[in-house]
Amino acid sequence: MATSSISGLASGLDTATIIDQLMQLEAVPQTKLSSQKDTENDVIKALRQLNTDTTLLAGNAGKLAKAETWQTLKGTSSSGSVSVAVGATASAASFSVTVDRLATSHQLGFTDAANLTDVVSGSTVKLTGSDGVVHDIAVGGGTLEELVAGINGSTADTGVAATAIKVADGSYRLLVESTETGAASAFTLTDGDGTDLLGGSATRAGSDAQISLGLGITATSATNTFTDLAPGITLTLGANAKVGDTATVTVAQNSSSISSSVSDLVDQLNSLLTSIDSLTAPKTETTSAGVLSGDPTARSLRGQLLNTIFGDSTTSMAQYGIQTDRYGKLVFDKDKFAKAYAEDPAGVAAKFATGATPETNGWAARVEAVTKSATDSYDGTITNAITGHTSTVDRLTKSIDDWDNRLELRRTSLERQYTALETALSNLQSQSSWLASQISSLPTYA
Repeated sequence: MATSSISGLASGLDTATIIDQLMQLEAVPQTKLSSQKDTENDVIKALRQLNTDTTLLAGNAGKLAKAETWQTLKGTSSSGSVSVAVGATASAASFSVTVDRLATSHQLGFTDAANLTDVVSGSTVKLTGSDGVVHDIAVGGGTLEELVAGINGSTADTGVAATAIKVADGSYRLLVESTETGAASAFTLTDGDGTDLLGGSATRAGSDAQISLGLGITATSATNTFTDLAPGITLTLGANAKVGDTATVTVAQNSSSISSSVSDLVDQLNSLLTSIDSLTAPKTETTSAGVLSGDPTARSLRGQLLNTIFGDSTTSMAQYGIQTDRYGKLVFDKDKFAKAYAEDPAGVAAKFATGATPETNGWAARVEAVTKSATDSYDGTITNAITGHTSTVDRLTKSIDDWDNRLELRRTSLERQYTALETALSNLQSQSSWLASQISSLPTYA
């Protein structure tokens, strides 16, 4: 720079340092803008983290607000050969089950053995189901191998499968079995002209499964699964089940899982409240103010979250084990919740889950509504706050850039001024030296 080459040559002043110091004063407004921008960026970072934490809370609250989450009936069986599944429409029940019969498929085992290449039928065979529907199945040249392939490859929904069972070298017997179990799986298989195949067949008739529940009550099923044996209760006889097996089936409330879910949501909400308290803490003699100190968004969210324990102006969640403490946090009494839930599962569920209208929403649904309102990607309160602060950062960035240009022009101006000063002083010094030399050359008179 020009200043570095002429600094103080005539004046003896360190004009480069003077210019730097003057520029520091000139840059004070820009420094303040940069500091403000850093503060705004810290606020945006804190709001984004708050948005993330609130979104997670909304997701878990939404799960607890679903009616199916409160289906806490659990089915148990005293026998490993009988399992029980419980659906949404189930209610508490207990009964004894005895296995009378297992569901079986319908089988035909044909009498005569043949080689796979032996012709055992005509070009078609006739398969008749228990519903009376007749299927004419093409089997090519009628060899045993073609017969099996024709039955298994039929495009018709015959509901049967054929297998050639090797009983000796070069000797096979035909086994045909229904693909479904139950009495309705019965079928017949004859040659195309109605005559017997392979000397006729032995039959194992398909049967429905049957269980007894005492007092002369029996139930049957085409499979080993008894769907909705009672509303919402399904029993399945396992692969190890045997005729005569007995089991006691019990369907009862199991509140431990739902109690754990409620406790987890309370803990998560308290964690968010603690985070908000830290972010919005005022400055004290020993601590700095929180990043969001004075921010209305975070404080408003805190108040709304605490207010969710009130369904209306007179009813709180205290009787269901949730209330506030003197520190402005929630506490959960598991014993009180368990007692209330045992006495009235449906009533307690309604105090947590989504209602028919927003006004009848339970606590979890209210928490979900508050958190979603804060984090909505379009008009959420936290989202809008982030957008506002981001706009401020953009404006400050432009102002800082403008100041860069302004300060560059100012430095150039100062450098020119001080260069002109040094040049003028240098000229004056040159003139002074010339005048001094001229004066000294004049004659002196005594």
